[in-house]
Amino acid sequence: MSTFDEVRRELAALHSELVRTGLVAWTQGNVSARIPGEDLFVIKPSGVSYDELTAASMVVVDLDGERVVEGDHAPSSDAATHAHIYREMPHVGGVAHTHSPYATAWAAVGEPIPCVLTAIADEFGGEIPVGPFARIGGEDVGAGVVATLTGSRSRAVLMRSHGVFTIGEDARDAVKAAVLCEDAARTVALARGLGTPARLHQDDVDALYDRYQNVYGQR
Repeated sequence: MSTFDEVRRELAALHSELVRTGLVAWTQGNVSARIPGEDLFVIKPSGVSYDELTAASMVVVDLDGERVVEGDHAPSSDAATHAHIYREMPHVGGVAHTHSPYATAWAAVGEPIPCVLTAIADEFGGEIPVGPFARIGGEDVGAGVVATLTGSRSRAVLMRSHGVFTIGEDARDAVKAAVLCEDAARTVALARGLGTPARLHQDDVDALYDRYQNVYGQR
């Protein structure tokens, strides 16, 4: 099996995860993965429903986000956004985009999700920031994602009046960040209904982030 085939199969499975975890509706959202060693990435096709997605329907695109290298469909309308992120952030191996309801609600009001939970400190290393509004279809959204996440430990950004973009070492890592971003958004919104949650002290945030990133789990 070629690398292209392996990545396509993984992406088909990860798009099912977006549905299973309630992060997308209808044909919204997408996941992409960089092809190791190539100036290419694989992304969901535009406007194809999730129950029709297969490994074969995934599209291989160049890093300009325009030229289809392999595939029978037009790529996602967010392909230029993903391409810009890959070009400007060489360490990124996967990108996920959702309109998950709680996180997108924070994006709609233009407010970052404060770091009031150990889980937020663990995964994002601080608050989940808000990026600027940009129209869909070109590279402006990608430029906003890169500008907001550069210098930040967060792997998620709430693009104003749009939705969530997450980055990761690979596509699975980006989807994980999207799932945990929505969980954080929901929990903090619920907490605000009970009172004003206190932000964690920076030294606690730093210690929690370091433990989670370097000690937690199997090594």
